[in-house]
Amino acid sequence: MDMEIGIVASLVFFFLGLALGIPIGWTFLGSTFAGLLLLGDSVRFTATTFFHSLNSQILVAIGFFILAGSLLSVSGLARRIVHFSHALVGEKIKGGLIVVAIVASVFMGALTGSSLPCISALLPILVPELEKFGYPKRYTTAVLCSSSFLGYLIPPSVPALIYCLIAQQSVAALFLSTVFPGLLLAGGYILLNSAIVDGYRTVPPRTASALPEEKGHIGVWSATKSALPALGCPLVILVGIYGGIFTPSEAGAVAVIYTVLVGMFVYKDLTLAGFTSALNSTILTLGMSTILLAGGAVVTRFFLRYGVAQSFAEGMLTLFQDKTLILLSINIFLLVLGMFIDGIPILIMSVPLILPIAKALDMNLVHLGAMIIVNIGIGVITPPFAISIFVGSKLSGVPSVELLPPMMQFLFFVAIPVLLLTTYFPFLSCWLPSLVLGNSIVGPW
Repeated sequence: MDMEIGIVASLVFFFLGLALGIPIGWTFLGSTFAGLLLLGDSVRFTATTFFHSLNSQILVAIGFFILAGSLLSVSGLARRIVHFSHALVGEKIKGGLIVVAIVASVFMGALTGSSLPCISALLPILVPELEKFGYPKRYTTAVLCSSSFLGYLIPPSVPALIYCLIAQQSVAALFLSTVFPGLLLAGGYILLNSAIVDGYRTVPPRTASALPEEKGHIGVWSATKSALPALGCPLVILVGIYGGIFTPSEAGAVAVIYTVLVGMFVYKDLTLAGFTSALNSTILTLGMSTILLAGGAVVTRFFLRYGVAQSFAEGMLTLFQDKTLILLSINIFLLVLGMFIDGIPILIMSVPLILPIAKALDMNLVHLGAMIIVNIGIGVITPPFAISIFVGSKLSGVPSVELLPPMMQFLFFVAIPVLLLTTYFPFLSCWLPSLVLGNSIVGPW
């Protein structure tokens, strides 16, 4: 009975902390200490757990990749990516300029490994320019916000690194596992845009735009040459990792050096002020992430110590006998969390709870990682706590409520179906890693 009271008190403290807006990392630690004190148990294990959770080379890689993404965001890269995407797509298909925004998000995702830099870099460029072509600000902003989580899916991906840190899986395999889901998402967005764009494009096209065709069309080759140095960054990273030239941590360091060299000496847009800003942003983000990771490791160890994770897994397996329903319930659980909590805390909280279920179902953990990463990516665009909507609304000046109708179309007609396909067809997430790395690393699927 005392143990049950301690666990319940810990969970109550945790949810109360979330409701009061206490930073989640401190909520993790506070709920653990509350439970231990009520149970009369020693708190000594928390110090060693805290240390060992941060004593990892993957955490070093996370820091380097965050810094590389921040540097790319302040290096004048976004406009070159937009011109490159325009040269590839242009108005060759219906709603082509919106497709430019989606394609640019794919490339920015490959360069930054996260979601918010995609919005922050592309939105100020595209929203005012596309408005001159008759695309309302609310629609362009909604498309960019909906496309932002492509940064989670197109490698290299920061959430994939965090999942590997928690689940002890291959970074190279996880990077490849979300490629097909990411391309499916982008393709689905393009198809849906062509079907619904006429309902939003009500203003007649105007001139005096800064897009390429108004300043002399930029050819594919010219745009490619301009964007090639930037596009070389993810290429160097991925070739280095899969070619066995360097580890993920070393890849992150190479990405930072490459980005600085390109930004300062090729594009010459990276200034000392921009570098300082990127460094400050990285320190803040990494500091927050380390507190989350360490606090999450402590509370996870606490729950494992008292059998909470095992009880959760047994309860889920008892509640549903069918694997299809169990996976569906996991998705619903993660989607609900994503409506209220950011992606990194969800990863830290949910993966230790879900791993016993996945092992009981004999589920491939690379496949599980892809499913979870797609799910937390959707959390970026699901209200009421949708960070992409907050940022998009602030940068564009469009009220959040006006962004929701078009974003919900992209959510329900594309993002959710891609999640279900990723969940129930392991081929989408496991075939490419198996092809490149072999089944000995990826495992049976």
